[in-house]
Amino acid sequence: MVRAQIRSGVAHVGLALREPEEFARRFHAGEVLYTSWIFVALALTAILGTLTYGLTMGLLGGPREIIRDALCCTAAAGLAWGIALPSLYIFNSLTGSQLRASTTLLAALVTTSWGGLAMIASIPINWFFTVAFADLIANPAHVTWLVRAVNLVVFTGVGVCMTDIFGRVMQVLEPDRGRAPVLWLAVVAAIGAELSYAFGLFQFAMTS
Repeated sequence: MVRAQIRSGVAHVGLALREPEEFARRFHAGEVLYTSWIFVALALTAILGTLTYGLTMGLLGGPREIIRDALCCTAAAGLAWGIALPSLYIFNSLTGSQLRASTTLLAALVTTSWGGLAMIASIPINWFFTVAFADLIANPAHVTWLVRAVNLVVFTGVGVCMTDIFGRVMQVLEPDRGRAPVLWLAVVAAIGAELSYAFGLFQFAMTS
């Protein structure tokens, strides 16, 4: 039973990553009924992505820093989406949206799972620059600053891609509303940035 659920979850996540708009549209139209395990599988994909990328964020600080950054990266991303998600449903409802809460949640999970995969794909970039800066620059403070800057660029790039995915999904679900709901992602970005700073993931203080 568990093995069958895992296979089903992996298959559905693969479909969601390949065809995010169609994956969400079929659920919204009632053509398919995704079990709670499918929602969990999408969330786990996003968690896997932030955890694995977060591991590379702490490479300069040793094992303890590696684990701390992985957990903080995942917590910041998860809390940002979790805190902001109710506001998306409320905003949509107030502006005439007919989306169910479950469909809104699915759209968010499809977007975050895709973002998790993008984070995994970005690991070699962060790894390369971390090693290169550590070898080429003598001042550890400068290395840390530059590595954090690389991480910020990666997060920005992944965020832009996630915005596109979310916009495409919402446009397919409600063509009349277009991509207007993507404006809500500014709330996610603001909360995520605050949490990342609070957790010490992005500290740019320059010391000699």
